[in-house]
This record gives sequence, structure tokens and C-alpha cells, in this order.
Amino acid sequence: MNQGARTLPKIFRLSALATLVLLSACGKETGPTAPPPAPVSFIELKAVDVALNKEMVGETAGYRDIEVRSRVNGILLRRTYVEGAQVSAGQVLFEIDPEPYKASLDQAKGQLSLEASKLDKARADRDRIIPLFKENAVSRKDYDDAISAYASALASSQTAQASVKQAELNLGYTKVTAPFSGTTSKLVQSEGSLISATGDSGRLTTISQLDPLYVNFSYSEQDRQELEAGTRSGKVTLNDAKNFIAKIKLADGSVYPQSGLVNFSDNRVDPKTGTIRARAIFKNPKGDLLPGQFVRVTLELGKRKNAILIPERAVVQSQADHIVMTLGADNKVVPVPVKLGSVVDGKVIVESGLKAGQKVIIDGLMKAKPGSVVNPSPASSPAEQ
Repeated sequence: MNQGARTLPKIFRLSALATLVLLSACGKETGPTAPPPAPVSFIELKAVDVALNKEMVGETAGYRDIEVRSRVNGILLRRTYVEGAQVSAGQVLFEIDPEPYKASLDQAKGQLSLEASKLDKARADRDRIIPLFKENAVSRKDYDDAISAYASALASSQTAQASVKQAELNLGYTKVTAPFSGTTSKLVQSEGSLISATGDSGRLTTISQLDPLYVNFSYSEQDRQELEAGTRSGKVTLNDAKNFIAKIKLADGSVYPQSGLVNFSDNRVDPKTGTIRARAIFKNPKGDLLPGQFVRVTLELGKRKNAILIPERAVVQSQADHIVMTLGADNKVVPVPVKLGSVVDGKVIVESGLKAGQKVIIDGLMKAKPGSVVNPSPASSPAEQ
């Protein structure tokens, strides 16, 4: 009985101790642990001079594109060149049946001989009557008739000479020659066709001079105004207008090795498109470029002074605005709306909103919420600086 009495207080004390431990644990409240600041990388903005380039779509065109046409009517006898081949200036391309024109030439020569004999007789009559008239041996009427006959015979002879020359030209036109050296296109009329000197039936082929080659393009009225405004404000330094270098990128992404020069810019704006036509000229010695190709034209216009550039991935689209996340005091994220300009080597020019010395977040933007505190570190790649 005494032993049980001694055991009961001991058990009671252990139970009470366990109860106190449980109550202590239940009374200790633990709140959510705050996440650490998100790691981000940033760049510090610097004002630099950059090349002022402009890219647009262009289309190639032959330096000279000429439709080869027949100057006379007749049957097309033969084609003397290979379609799509290079031809030289003066090379015979087509032959039209010359027989009718040979006959016309013979007829014109016969008429010329007849008129020449009449002229000789009229000249002889005139030479005989002039001294007789001076001696009053013939009447004034006989003298006037002789002079008039000579003048008429001379005019007829000249007309006959012109007819012979015209007939010779027409006969020569039966051989259609290349007006300049270039590349021919597909034959329009086949051998045996009746060719007319007027209308579409007179068109035989087209010759294009491919070296040099033109690239036609257009730029907007807004681009011109912005360029002029930048020049007036001193932000832009333009190259000499005669030295606007152009480069082109082909459809496969390759860059054409030859650089060109802008040699024409129109003096008016197309009211339908709001653009201004322009043209660059490129050397094309190997014929790598063909007329009608669409290319990307890049113009090297000059330099943009003290420009602020940021990587394109640093820009956040917010409805119609562009936002850049910057680092403020105590590493807080501060959103800044910006106005963007052209892209230069993967970086975009900031027209307004940022200035040199500010720090712009370029990586970790998904966790860089406006007003939040972040853990910034400089961008490791030198290309980002």
C-alpha cells in the first residue's frame, strides 16, 4: 500500500511535465518565412556613338531593260541566239523575211536612175539656154521653163535618193540586233509568226543589262522627317549624300559581298503609300543578282551621337507602351516607360525615358516585380555592357 502511494505521485509528475511541453509547443505560433530577394542581372547605361543604319525591303532591277521590237512588218524566219544567254551589242538576234524589202530597194534604185537621167537632161537644157537668153536669142518663157524643169528634176532626184535610203534602212531592219550587251529573256514570238512593227506582235524579247544592277526601295515620309529633325538637333551626323552606302541581304539570309551607293531619291512623296522612292546601284560582275529579286536593303546614313542602347530582351510590352525595369534606391525595381527607336546589332536605341548612369535589369525580369527588392549583380557578358 505504501509502495503504490509512492509510485502515483511520480507518474503524476511525468504526466504533468508532458502536458506542459505540449501546451508550450501549441502556444508557440510560427508565421510564413519571407522569400529571399530574387537574383537579377543588370547593365549600367552609357551614352555611345553608333552607326545610323536603316533597313527596308527592296527589289532588284536591270540597269537597262529594253524590249527588242521589230521595225518592219514580215515573217519571222529565225532566231539566232540562245534564250537567256548573254548577247553583245550589235549581235543579230532575229531575221525577218528580207525578200519584199530587197524588191522595194531595187524598185527605188530604178526610180533613182530614171530621175537621175531626167536631171541630167534638165541640167543640160538649162546650161544651153542661159547664154542664149543673155544674148536675147530665146524668150523669157523658154528660159523660165528650162529653169523650172531643172528645179523639178532636182527635187524628184532627191526624193528618189530618199526612197533608196528608206528602202536600204527597211532591208537592214530585217536583221534585228541587240542595242547593247546584256542577258536575253524568253522568246515572245516564234519562228514563222507574222510580225508587225506596231502593237504587241512587234515585241520579240527583252534584254537586261545586269552589271551594274539597280535595287529599288522606298522609305517613309516619317523616316525622312525624323532624320532631318535629328540632324537639326545635333543628335545625328549624316554622311555625304553621295556616300550613302547600301548593303543587301538575300532571301537565304546571306549578305551580298558587293556594297552599293544610293544614286537616286525622288523629290516627291507618293500620296497613295506615303513613301519616297529611292534607288541604289550595285556591281554585279558574276551575274549573281537577277532582276525581280526581293532583298533587304540596309543604308549606312551616318552616326547617332550619344545614344542609349539596351538589349531587346530588357523591354517589357505593356499594352501600347514599352516598359523597362530599372534599379532604384535599396535595390527596388522601378518600371520606366520608354520610347524606342531603331535596332542596332540586336540592341534598341532608347529615344526617351532613360539616361546614362541608370541601371537596367536585363535578366530575371519574371521575378522582378515593380516595387520589389531584388538581389542585383552586373551582367557577366561584356557584350551586354
